[in-house]
Amino acid sequence: MSRKEKPYIRPYRPADRAAVYDVCVRLADAGGDARGLYRDDDLMPDIFAGPYLHLEPGLAFVLDDGERAVGYVIGAADTAAFAEAFRREWLPLVADRYPRAERPGTPDEYMTELLHTPERMVLPELTGHPAHLHIDILPEYQGAGHGRALMYRLLAALREAGVPRVHLGMLTANTGARRFYDRLGFYEIPVSDAGPVTYLGRSTQTGAGGAAADRGGVMWR
Repeated sequence: MSRKEKPYIRPYRPADRAAVYDVCVRLADAGGDARGLYRDDDLMPDIFAGPYLHLEPGLAFVLDDGERAVGYVIGAADTAAFAEAFRREWLPLVADRYPRAERPGTPDEYMTELLHTPERMVLPELTGHPAHLHIDILPEYQGAGHGRALMYRLLAALREAGVPRVHLGMLTANTGARRFYDRLGFYEIPVSDAGPVTYLGRSTQTGAGGAAADRGGVMWR
């Protein structure tokens, strides 16, 4: 398939890892290019992409343009279990590359602290939305329905696994991403002390009313 043909969605394969990392870092600055922002361009992917590819490859799907992955959606079916596996299986693979600072003070050190504290993902307000996800698509492939298709592919996989609801965390400043999630029926989940992050959730159902009708897991305060 040539680049002129329509991109398609397929399951992630290990050979896609470099392309997924590339997509991740190109969109890691609130939707903008984060290459060169940190000492190591793999820092952001090693936090927000690599562990999912390593620990839950069955919940990873890519948008393929015929030559490489140009977008992806990745997820974890059980956030609490994922955080435990992250510490047990993923962190030992990358910890030496990113030593933890005693008192984080630089952007690199703050992001490295996130890497070393996977338990940060487990929040009581999100218990009713046990799964979580990340999605990224290169800018030139956005706005053509690929994001919706990727999202629905993951929602179907989660639904088949018996997961009723999913959540995600996004930088509040990324207003473009928020509009995208709003169109897909995500709703805000109030989380105390969320800092610069907004948490959104929805049902894994994709039928009529599936997203908006089921907010039973939201713990309103």
